[in-house]
Formats: sequence, structure tokens, C-alpha cells
Amino acid sequence: MRKIHVFFILASLLIPTVTIAEGTSSAILASAIPATHPASLPSPPSSDFKVSGYVDGSYNYLAKNYFTSGSFDRVFDLVPNGLTLQQSAIVLAYQPKEGFGGLLNFIMGRDANGTAPYGFIPASEFDSQTLAIDFPQAFLQYTKGSFTVLGGRFLTLIGNEQVDPTQDTNFSRSVLFYSTPDTHTGIRGIYTLNDKVSFTAGINDGWDNIRDWSRRKTIEMSVSYNVNPLFSLVLSALNGQERATPRTDFGPLGMRTLIDLVATVHATDKLSFVANYDYGWQTKASLPNGSYSRAQWQGLAGYMNYQFSEKWQSSLRAEIFQDTNGFRTGVRQNWRAATLTVGYSPIKNAEIHAEIRHDLSNKSAFTQLNSTNTSHHNQSCALEALYKFG
Repeated sequence: MRKIHVFFILASLLIPTVTIAEGTSSAILASAIPATHPASLPSPPSSDFKVSGYVDGSYNYLAKNYFTSGSFDRVFDLVPNGLTLQQSAIVLAYQPKEGFGGLLNFIMGRDANGTAPYGFIPASEFDSQTLAIDFPQAFLQYTKGSFTVLGGRFLTLIGNEQVDPTQDTNFSRSVLFYSTPDTHTGIRGIYTLNDKVSFTAGINDGWDNIRDWSRRKTIEMSVSYNVNPLFSLVLSALNGQERATPRTDFGPLGMRTLIDLVATVHATDKLSFVANYDYGWQTKASLPNGSYSRAQWQGLAGYMNYQFSEKWQSSLRAEIFQDTNGFRTGVRQNWRAATLTVGYSPIKNAEIHAEIRHDLSNKSAFTQLNSTNTSHHNQSCALEALYKFG
């Protein structure tokens, strides 16, 4: 087994030096997400076999990386002070316009600890919390005309941000991303009505599960509408049975529903705005007071992205999240955050991001592990280096 791990490590280091076809890095999500999803606007499928990927590393300073409930208060940028290999990714894709195809997405790095579904513990493979492996996408597909069906593991339809950092405008993931699934395992169908409208529906094993730990499958649905070149909408929903305590295989069961709306406005060729709203609830959920009851949560994130030049860009994100019953964070709170990210591309396919972020809660919810000091505020700053190939 460790020989296999060594092979993957060497492959992730060597493959970026290979010359391969251009135009593949943006197609990583081509068949797993509707073609009009604002976080991924892939090129038309090609009959060629493609290899692409990226390497993402960072220096991060985070004043407090836990909530008082014991849960992390960030998604991937968890290191209080230090360097991190966030992800080293390789994507192998064969996605023809007609017939059978497939995609395999392998990532190695600290982020794989977060993307790994319940039932698979990648850290145990390397006996390390900083280096892990995961396959957030691994599916077969069949395309006939305007219809594509997928079977396997794929990225969620929910939200504006993605596991793949090349699809995001900020280094840290949003509060909304914190409260949504990363991946699903199941079957998904995509029907492209025309260049403006597409529909997606599927059935899967639930939120970040390697298998179904409940008695009822989760249903996913999404409709994408490109109103015109300046404005687009994506409405998505999930509904299915989940355990009262997330990422467990025992205890009471409740029905969990999440509705997600993403609106994108391209004001000019340099300026764009994105709004993302989520509303979710679960009929029987494990709450901080030890009871099982109905829980609900909602959040709103807004983005203003500006491209100063071919080399310089910026993204300002502001968001608020209301965890009414404390089900998603372990604390009954209103959580707000503001993030400013400035990006610079020194050479083709390479980006450097500098980011500052401030979080605020109406409760004294932020702390360090094994610390008695708590605060209403949290602060972070980071430098990210990202290189894409393929």
C-alpha cells in the first residue's frame, strides 16, 4: 500500500513537467456540474484524453481556529501559523461529445482531510494530519445528444465556491461553504435544453458519505438559466435522510433539506458581482443542549470581483450566517465575515494571492484548542501560491 502512495506522490511532482494539450484545466468540472454553474464554465467536451491539475500551497496565520463547541471555524485554512500544502491535484478525463467517458480527480495534501467522505479516513494512510489523499471526483459518464448521465462520486451542485481552488476568487472558503457538502456518491443526470437553460437531477448517498448511512437516499435537483451574457441564475436543492449528528453511522435520523441560489452579474468585462443564498433545515438534529429537535440555518454571501489587468485582480467577499439552533457550528450564533483577496499572476498559469479576513460572532465563540480564552472576533492573513497545468 505504501508503494502505491509513493507512486502517487512522485506522479504529482513529475506530471506538471509534461507538455500536454491546452484548455483542459477549466474542464475539470465539465460533466459533474451544470454547464452554466457560475463557479465553473467549462469548455465544450472534447474527444481527447486530457491530463490537467494544479499545486496549491500557502502560508496562513489564524488567530483562533476552533469554536467553543470543539469544531473547526474554517474549512481548509486551519493552520494557526505555518506553511501548508493545501492540494496537489491531478485530473484524468475522457469526456467525448457522444458515448462513454469518465473522470478521475486525485488530490493530495491537507485539504484531503476535509474533503474525504465519512467512512474513509485518508489521514490514517500516511499517519499524518497534514498529508492525506482523496478522490473528490471519480465517475463514469454516458452522453447521448443533450443528455449526460454520471455514476460515481462527484462535486456538489450547491454553492458558488468549489473544492478546486482554481475555481475560487478567495483563498479561504466562505461561511456558506463551511455549512454545505463537498461531494456526493450516486447517479446524476444533466439535460441541456439550449445554450441558456440546463436541468440536473440525481439520487445519492447524502452529504459527504462513502455509502448511505440512512434509510432514504438524497435527491438533488438544479436548474441553470443564463438570462443573457450579463446575468445568470442557478437554483439547486438537496433533500434526504441524514443522521441527527453529522458524519456518524448511528443515532436518530431526520430529513435534511437545503435550498441554494446563486446569481451572477457581469457588470463590465472587468467587474462582476455574485450573490449566494442558502436556507436549510433538518427535522431531527443533535443540538448543543443535548436534545434532538428541528434545526434551521441560513446564510448570504456577496462577492465583488475586479480584474485590474491581465496580471492583477481582486475579490471582496462579505457574508453572514445564522445558525439558529447551533446545529451547523455547535454554537447558536450569528456569524459574519469580511474577506479581501488580491491576486497577481507573475507568469502564465501561476497565481499569488494575498488575503486578509475578519470574522465576528454575536457570541464569544472563537478559541484555540485546549484554551480558556474566547472571543467574539477572529482574524487571519494568508499568502497562497497556485500553479495550474494542462
